Amino acid sequence: MLTHHEIKKQREAGNIKIEPFLEKSLGSNSYDVHLAETLLVYNGYELDCKKDNKTEKITIPDEGIVLHPGRLYLGSTVEYTEANNLVPCIEGKSSLGRLGIFVHVTAGFGDIGFRGHWTLEFTVIHPVRVYKDMPIAQLYYFKPEGAIETGTTYDAKESQKYSNQGYEPAASKMYMNFSR
Repeated sequence: MLTHHEIKKQREAGNIKIEPFLEKSLGSNSYDVHLAETLLVYNGYELDCKKDNKTEKITIPDEGIVLHPGRLYLGSTVEYTEANNLVPCIEGKSSLGRLGIFVHVTAGFGDIGFRGHWTLEFTVIHPVRVYKDMPIAQLYYFKPEGAIETGTTYDAKESQKYSNQGYEPAASKMYMNFSR
């Protein structure tokens, strides 16, 4: 796992890109990312893996928004990131975990070559108010062991569905796996 010195070094070398980058968000071995202003929620109660499930956008007002148990919220990071020749991972912050906020359901592992804003899958144990631009998660990086073959990074794969994600969260594209 990279330390803060190595994160800075890899950033200067162009292997890590974080925009905007704030020095105060750099921890001893991670970088704090912040919650963007748009959330997505699924419209239906029952979701179908073979379908493009419809979503509704919610803009987080200045006074925040209360997340409720039993509902999945998709959020996004303010920061655009790239990881070249490194394995990026995202994890919730312990302060949020202590409020009962889960930042990702299963998608905490990134791929070498991922480019974009991270989509986060929020669930909560208790109703809890969140705010746009608040620190929401932390990125950390591993150096891979072994050679990285040309065409195997995430951005180069024909099957990639989420690279170059924009500022708003991306809903599941699992349905695309059934059409291949």
